[in-house]
Amino acid sequence: MEDEKILKQFEAIETRLENLIQLCREKETQNRELISRVEELEEELRKKVEAEQRIADEKEQIRTRIDHLLKRLEDITGAQE
Repeated sequence: MEDEKILKQFEAIETRLENLIQLCREKETQNRELISRVEELEEELRKKVEAEQRIADEKEQIRTRIDHLLKRLEDITGAQE
């Protein structure tokens, strides 16, 4: 009788342990998926930051050219007066 009780306890422990192992495996899989997703998002963000920087650089070049052209135009119109 006592042995049966102990065996049932071991079976219960074994069942709970198997459930925990399965849960750990599921969590590991989810963790790998989340890590992969984070890496994808970080790469996407890096590309967007680079694109934003290129746009800012292009805007600065355009501003510089416009300022230069305005200065030349000013010099030309000032010289004609």
